[in-house]
This record gives sequence, C-alpha cells and structure tokens, in this order.
Amino acid sequence: MIQSNESPPRGNVAAGEIVEVVFKGRRREYFSNPRELAVHVGDQVIVQADRGVDLGRVHHTSEWVKREDVPVVIREILRSAQPEDIETLERNRAKEDRAFETAYERIMKRDIEMKLVDVEYQFDGNRVTFFFAAEKRVDFRDLVKDLASVFRTRIELRQIGVRDEAGRIGGVGTCGRELCCATWLREFDPITLKMAKDQGLSPSPSKISGACGRLKCCLRYELDFYKETAREFPRIGSKLTLRDEEREVTRVDIFRRTIVLTDEAGTDLMIGLADLPPGTKIVGPSRDRRKGCDKTTCGSRGTKPGDGESDKGGGHPRGGSPRGNDPRGKDPRGGRPRPPRTER
Repeated sequence: MIQSNESPPRGNVAAGEIVEVVFKGRRREYFSNPRELAVHVGDQVIVQADRGVDLGRVHHTSEWVKREDVPVVIREILRSAQPEDIETLERNRAKEDRAFETAYERIMKRDIEMKLVDVEYQFDGNRVTFFFAAEKRVDFRDLVKDLASVFRTRIELRQIGVRDEAGRIGGVGTCGRELCCATWLREFDPITLKMAKDQGLSPSPSKISGACGRLKCCLRYELDFYKETAREFPRIGSKLTLRDEEREVTRVDIFRRTIVLTDEAGTDLMIGLADLPPGTKIVGPSRDRRKGCDKTTCGSRGTKPGDGESDKGGGHPRGGSPRGNDPRGKDPRGGRPRPPRTER
C-alpha cells in the first residue's frame, strides 16, 4: 500500500498503483507497485531496469501521477533500499568520478568534438551511461569500443542539448532559486526574443539568458498575463489627440497603469490610463513604425507611405537595375565585366 507525505489528497490508495521514481540527473521513470510496498515520497527503492536493477528515489506517489504520461508497459518496484544498497550507491558515485576522467582522456586522445557532461552507473554495474553535448552529430563508435574494453560492461553514449546539460549539472539562477530545469521543469518549450519584448524586458543577452546560454525558460511563465494586460493600453507609437494636441505613446507601464505621451517638441507627459478622457482619438502606429524604421533617410523609401519594398516585378527600390548601377557594366558579385547589350 502506498502512502504519501504530501497533501491534499490524503488517505491510502489501492494496491498496484503507479509510482514516479527519480534517478541521477533528474531522470524520471514510472513503476508499478504490485507487491503493495509501503513507500513514501523521498524513500529509496530498488526497481527493475534494462538488463538488471537500479536504485532511485520516490518522487511522486500514485495520486500525483498523470495517467496520460504513463507508458503502456512499465517495470516494477522490487523492494525498499537497505543500508547496504546505499553503500553500493556511494561506491558507484566514486566510480563515476573515475570513469569521467578516463572517458575525458580518451576523448581528448581521439580528438573528438564533444563535451563530456556526466556519467551515470547503473546500480548493479551492468551499464555505464556517458552524457555529452555536441554541436553536430558525432561518430563515437570507436570510442564506445575503447570504453567497453576499459570498463568491461555495457557502454551507452547519449547526446543531450545545452538545456539538458544545465539540468543535469544544476545551479542557481539570477532569481536566487535553483534552476527550473534541475528541479521541476521537464519539457522545454520554444522561447523567442519576442517574448522578452512583449514583457518590456531589456534585449541584452546577459539579462535574458539562462545558465545554459539560451533564453530563459521563465520568459514564458508570465507571457499570457502581459499579452492580456497589453490589450487595455494603446500601442507604443500610437498617436493620441489630447487637449487639441497630438502626442505619441512612447512608454507604457502596465503595473502603475500609466502611459507616457511625447509631443513634437520632445516633452513627456505621464498620465494614468483611467485619466484618459472618454472618446480620446487614438491612431495606431504606422506600418513603418511597427517595423522599427521610419524610412526617411534610407534609400528603401517607396512612393507611398510605408511602401519600402520593391514591386513584384523585381524592380529595384531606387528605380535602377537589380544588379546596381555600375558605369563599367561590371557584375557587383564579381567576375568579368558584362558586355554592353545590343538592340535587335
């Protein structure tokens, strides 16, 4: 029978329920409990593994497991871990340190472009897994043979991404808390720079990048709130007619619920969103303003406001040839001068 230290819900659960077990490097798997072992969250247990047994820690009991995440075929929990099992686990951790050094030397000797991240011994020693990161696919077949001759056991090399690397190593983020990827975050959703812009954050990479060097996963957490709140405010670049004077929206503060209006002279006026008179005329930002370019000083300005693109016929925006106006007729991409075209 499975019992949980967490609440709610409380009470016993039926035998044969599903238990989530976590291993080294936040690796999680689901196991059944057909023997009705009394396990609690945080207990060490011996479970079935691929070609052997492994030792892990109970992370979630049945009432907290999402049934849709559980695979069709799962292995079983065999028994609770004993003190001698914990000693074996500690010896395996010492072996992992030595295996890391050995594998690192073999990688450097073979000059393979890969970064060794972590090593994990299976509890019974029947398998050793080496985790590495690389920018592209790596042919490590010879390396596997080399390591198998040293450790005399099954060798597995698994390539992981930079976010998985940060999750296995762990660390503390700029918020002062442990990395999300090392604690609870399981799936990495795509993160874009636009998410930072929608929240008014600085585009500086040093401020919006995480320990892995990629954009922080937490940029997605409050994105829906910012998008929903932004609908109540005029867009930056919009024109407002206030007190018979046209002003442009230059800044928006959704927390203080204020906007900053700038007139043609560059004078700023801060006003609360609730203080805007009813029926205030608001004109949205122009097409050029949304693109972030006024197109007043560059050669891409078209004949119509906001029309800076070339026509569909392939003409050049300045009216010349797509290859440029070279008086010598030389192809700007290099090569010999083109002969002059003769009329027929």
